[in-house]
Amino acid sequence: MSVAEIKVGIIMGSDSDLPVMEDAGKILKEFGIGYEFKILSAHRTPDQHAEYSKSASSRGLKVIIAAAGGAAHLPGVTAAHTTIPIIGVPIKGKSLEGMDSLLSIVQMPAGVPVATVAINGAKNAGLLAVSILALSDENINTKLKNYKKKMETDSISKNDGINY
Repeated sequence: MSVAEIKVGIIMGSDSDLPVMEDAGKILKEFGIGYEFKILSAHRTPDQHAEYSKSASSRGLKVIIAAAGGAAHLPGVTAAHTTIPIIGVPIKGKSLEGMDSLLSIVQMPAGVPVATVAINGAKNAGLLAVSILALSDENINTKLKNYKKKMETDSISKNDGINY
């Protein structure tokens, strides 16, 4: 995939987040949307992260999905450096089951919004990115409508197997 085709950045502070975040990549791939994965910590690589965030728009990114566990600073710091939409994915941790991350991401100060999905909700983060891109791309919009129609059909068909 060429750099010109990449519309979504998927970033995480550690490679330990990759198994969760792969779900976002799978959704974007299903819709034919270019994306990139990067390990960029707000704490361990602050300069590289700031440069990535500040240059995102000029490099053609339209949305960034940012995973965060523990202190959960990555989505908020990313949002502070760019004007493109940021979607935060709280990662389930060992001590507080991801509640610390969830609360950190949803409690952003006024003026620095971060959309937030469920704990380990990378699939929904991918779908939210698709929805954002569908606003200005009729092809993606059509694919999203078809995706939702299939989801509806699949859900209704499950009634056929219920015999009570």
